Amino acid sequence: MKAKVLIVEDEPAIQELLAFNVMQAGFQALRADDAEGAWQQIRASKPDLILLDWMLPNTSGIVLAKQLRADAAAKDIPIIMLTARGEERDKILGLESGADDYITKPFSPRELMARIRAVMRRHVPQLQEESVAVGGLELLPAAHRVSADGKNIELGPTEFRLLHFFMTHAERVYSRAQLLDQVWGTQVFVEERTVDVHIRRLRAALEPLGKDGLIQTVRGSGYRFSAN
Repeated sequence: MKAKVLIVEDEPAIQELLAFNVMQAGFQALRADDAEGAWQQIRASKPDLILLDWMLPNTSGIVLAKQLRADAAAKDIPIIMLTARGEERDKILGLESGADDYITKPFSPRELMARIRAVMRRHVPQLQEESVAVGGLELLPAAHRVSADGKNIELGPTEFRLLHFFMTHAERVYSRAQLLDQVWGTQVFVEERTVDVHIRRLRAALEPLGKDGLIQTVRGSGYRFSAN
């Protein structure tokens, strides 16, 4: 079965171009002109990935991304934000809203397809991996579940992979570039500041159970997971 890519774009010409390239790459293209249409498509045929334009009528892509991340049925769907905004602060805002990746218009179809495939690869479940328990946290890869003191911790897919890597490589310091290679993959076009955004989101998820301190910042070097 073909993977389904939902294109949320209100400009007909751009939507058509995106749909053409998505189908040429072997995916099924779903379309929506706005947030309401996007929700209808998500409810009717849960897509495997969402290409989400920042500038949408009525509800912006930023707001929609936040809503998707807060929705139980949609929170695990990867999102690539499409926008003409190229400033660093805009990229950070897009990532903090819940996007997994960010691509600035204009972009080449080849780059877009590479990003789609890379994000989809990162979201393939790792069913063969064993559970990990470190620092009072228990992580079950096959069930995509993390808990502490018997309480579940809700994590997005990128934060889950990041925590899994940290827990299986505790007490070592990793630079942002090393974390990008290990968690995102060497073929992904992602800036190093992306790591900081996901570290903040991971810490925020761990904070209610007092586990945010497990992720330590090592000034000038990077990050470390330490239970000591």
